[in-house]
Parts: sequence; structure tokens; C-alpha cells
Amino acid sequence: MKSVLVAGGAGYVGSHTCLRLAQEGFQPVVFDDLSNGHREHVQWGPLEVGDIRDGARLDAVFAAHEPVAVLHFAGSIEVGESIRNPGKFFDNNVGGSISLIEATRRAGVEALVFSSTCATFGDPVRLPMAEDHPQAPLNPYGRSKLMVEQVLADYARLVGFRSVILRYFNAAGADPEGRIGEWHEPETHAAPLAIDVALGRRDHFTIFGGDYDTRDGTAVRDYVHVLDLADAHVLSLRHLLAGGETASFNLGTGHGTTVRELIEGVKRASGRPLPVVEAPRRQGDAPVLVADNALAKAKLGWAPTHDLDAILSSAWRWHAGRVPPVDTAFA
Repeated sequence: MKSVLVAGGAGYVGSHTCLRLAQEGFQPVVFDDLSNGHREHVQWGPLEVGDIRDGARLDAVFAAHEPVAVLHFAGSIEVGESIRNPGKFFDNNVGGSISLIEATRRAGVEALVFSSTCATFGDPVRLPMAEDHPQAPLNPYGRSKLMVEQVLADYARLVGFRSVILRYFNAAGADPEGRIGEWHEPETHAAPLAIDVALGRRDHFTIFGGDYDTRDGTAVRDYVHVLDLADAHVLSLRHLLAGGETASFNLGTGHGTTVRELIEGVKRASGRPLPVVEAPRRQGDAPVLVADNALAKAKLGWAPTHDLDAILSSAWRWHAGRVPPVDTAFA
């Protein structure tokens, strides 16, 4: 069985990708410092605890497991925190990525799949957003991911190091069997926040901005099921292992959902009321983000298979079955 090193594999998208890797006959080896990930989500292979900025630790893990490729999910992800503490994001996301790339090359591995984001694009100048859309990030989180994309482009051009860059739009949903799901501390993503309100774990859901130029005045996002994203990682891995060239792909459904539509979807999934409070727009929020996924379909053979109701139903089942830690901000 071929081993694959999954940096950040105890996190949300990483853990679901480990599930898919195991189902596809690979052995995922999780490398994670557990600062954002969870030991409980490492269920399909060994866990190696470490920081991707620690080259010696990476070298030891590569030697022990001899992976054929690397999937890179490790990094800081919360947009608001990136604005408050940009140095942390550039250190973790850019410095850590370079450390991981160099360790990968020292081990003689020449296939890496990088978890990027539509936040590298910033405000849309055309919709839906294809891979050649201008990249002008609105915050240090998006900028740190774009910097890693540029690093990987230079590695491909100058030393022949091959990678696939996957730009997610809005990951959501959970394993339908309820083994793993979306678990961030603190939680900042819209779908789990809304579900927490329906569960009575929060008093209300806040809509930030009701005056956008959209069909109901609220921001539009492209929600894609986390297992659809996991499928794209496996397809990208197979592309690289077959000798495929460096490439970038946008991953979304191609269909936008407003915040109000998301709230109605959570109500359908839960059968419960969902109190809402309206607030001004937040700094750094784009009004509309919707993917053009035609290139991923054409080159990887990837297509999302879950609609919004399937996404929210799976998320509802996981959150409703989970006993959460006490959030002191809402206790």
C-alpha cells in the first residue's frame, strides 16, 4: 500500500481526505501539530505530531514512512486573525510551506497537492471565477496562500518540482456516517455557526451586510461538500503520480448561495427556528464568490456530487450528534 503524507491531516478538509485516501487504497500518514486539528479525527492511519517548520522532524517522518506524495493542508486559516496578526500567517503559511517543500524534495518526492483558497482572488471582476481570474487578495490569509502558489510556480519552472494547487471556495458538510465533521475552535464558518444556533448552542446568527447588490442583499458564496473536495485531492494525487504536470484548479459547484438561503437551508435540515441579527458588512468580505469549475472537470474528471441540502443535512447530523466543548464566549 502506498503511503501519502498528509500535512494538516487532523483538520477539517485534511481528515476527510484521509478517509477518501483510505477508501482508494492509499495509507494516509498524518503530520499535524494539533494546534487546529483534532487527534480524534485521525482514524485511517498513523499520526506523527510535529510542526512543518521543523525540517529535522519532517526528515525523520519521511524516512520512516517513505510516502510517494504529500498533501499539504497545514496552516492558519481564520481571516479575522490574519488581519490582527499577519506575521503569524506569513510565518506558518509561507515559511511552513517552504520548509515542507524542501523536506519533500530532500526525500526525493516530487508530487505535492496544495490546499489553497478562492481568497487569493479578492473581489471578483468577473463571475464565475476561473483559474485565470486576477489575484488580488483582500487580507493576509489570502495573500499568504497566493505567496505559496507563487513559490510553487517558481519551483515548477526552475527545478521541475510538480504540484497541483486546489483553490477551494466554501467547504462545508461532513462525513455522512458521522465519524468526522467541521470542528474549528473558535468557529468562524457560516454553516456550523448557523447550525449551532439551531441547536441552541448560540443565541443568534449574525448576517454581516444586508445591502450587497445580490438577489436578497446578502453575500453570496459557493458551498462545496468537503468530501467532494477530498475527491479532488485524490484525483490530483493520481494526476501527479501518473506524471502529470503542475496545474491549478478552482473547486466549487458553480452555484452561489446567499446568506439568507443558507439560513433557510439550515432550517430545512434541522426543522428548527434560527434567530437572526443583522449587522454592518465586515472588512475584507467580497460580495459574491462563485467558482468556474470547468477546468477541474476537463482535466481531473472532477465534479461535485452534493447539493446544498445534502451538504447541510450531513453537517446537521454531525453537529447534532456531537457534544461540544464549552465556548466561554457564549457560556
